Amino acid sequence: MAAPEAAARKRRLKGHFAARAKRPRGGGGRQLEAGMRGILITCNMNERKCVGEAYSLLGEYGDLLYGPEQLSEPAERLSGSEREEEREEEDDDDDAEAALKKEVGQIRACTERQLRRFQSVESGANNVVFIRTRGIEPENLVHHILKDIHTTKKKKTRVILRMLPISGTCKAFLEDMKKYTETFFEPWFKAPNKSTFQIVYKARNNSHMNREEVIKELAGIVGSLNPENKVDLNNPQHTVVVEIIKNVCCLSVVRDYVLFRKYNLQEVVKSNKEDMQQNPSNVSEEQNSTAVKPETMEENLKEVIQEQE
Repeated sequence: MAAPEAAARKRRLKGHFAARAKRPRGGGGRQLEAGMRGILITCNMNERKCVGEAYSLLGEYGDLLYGPEQLSEPAERLSGSEREEEREEEDDDDDAEAALKKEVGQIRACTERQLRRFQSVESGANNVVFIRTRGIEPENLVHHILKDIHTTKKKKTRVILRMLPISGTCKAFLEDMKKYTETFFEPWFKAPNKSTFQIVYKARNNSHMNREEVIKELAGIVGSLNPENKVDLNNPQHTVVVEIIKNVCCLSVVRDYVLFRKYNLQEVVKSNKEDMQQNPSNVSEEQNSTAVKPETMEENLKEVIQEQE
């Protein structure tokens, strides 16, 4: 009876691994979804190279700002044991128990990758890469990168175009967005905080959202948090970035959007000496407030709907 039972067990395991082989593996198995934070990156056709550039650039500045990434000791020991198991399993590919151990090791390794500081996930749009982040502030990291490139004029990437921090995500339905942003906007716009602002909007692979309606509703929420928040389309203190991909709305509130050329790494390198005369985020609140006339919120709502692209 032992031999038939062993054969049956091997057949079950074979079916299990065959089924898993049909599923997406690695980072491609994870998709952008509501609740994630990270960095949205646009590129020029070559997404694979874009991911590599992103890991290199974010790793360099991430280590600088937050220190080298620390992996847990059990994970490091696991990596060593996995290598030993793989050598043993090469000698006996038909051993069902060895195959099961290998599968468990792969699942653990996958879990470890998901806990890394930077991890690429499927964005849901062509020429767009999303790097999920853990344990860092996306706005601070990306602003630091752009500020350094703006100062040094040193080109660090070839295929990466724009790099937008995403501090929050929710479902891309108007009611969900309104409910989410009522709290999300508070650190920048709720009294006693006040700011000049603009809203930029981009939708990909989504046809059910109306651009003007979204901008009007979000601008209204900013105004309700403090009536002294004013629209400035020339040089706002903060820019509300709204990036919609399929049914996910990605949000951030960023500084120096105009100075850093819409957060385009290629354009920041090219920016001229006139731009360099402006110090990033050093303009006083009083100076910025004079750039916008004391219009009513209704007039602000009409102005903010102008095209930003």
